[in-house]
Amino acid sequence: MADAARPNVVRNVVNIALWVVQVLLAAYFVHSGVSLLGDDFVGKFDKIGSGQWLRYVTGVLEIAGALGLLVPVLCGLAALGLVGVMAGAVVTELFVLHDSDGAVLPAMLLVLAAVVAWGRRDTVRGLLQRFGK
Repeated sequence: MADAARPNVVRNVVNIALWVVQVLLAAYFVHSGVSLLGDDFVGKFDKIGSGQWLRYVTGVLEIAGALGLLVPVLCGLAALGLVGVMAGAVVTELFVLHDSDGAVLPAMLLVLAAVVAWGRRDTVRGLLQRFGK
C-alpha cells in the first residue's frame, strides 16, 4: 500500500468504528430511554428524591441523544449531550444513592459517548460555525 493512501485507510477504519459505537450506543439509549418513560425506574427515582419529572426528562434526553447519534450532522453534539446525561447519572449513583456498583454502567457509557464526541468533534465545530454566523 502506498504511504499516501495510508491516512485514508486509517480515517475510514476510524469512521467505521465510530459508526459501530454510535449505532450500539443509540440502541442502548433508545432501550434505556423507553424504560425510563415506563414504570421500570419509578422506585429508583423515588430514592433520588427529585420527583418523577427527572425520570421523564432523562428518558427524553436519552431517546433524543440516541436519534442524534444516527444523524451525521448531529452525532457529535448528541454524543456530547449524552456525556452530560451520563455524568449526571454517575454523580447521582455515587453521591445521592451511594451505589458505586450502580455507577459502573453510566461511567462506561460516558466514556464511549466521550470517544464519539471527540471523534466527531468536527461535526460540532461545523454546527457552531453554521449557527455562529
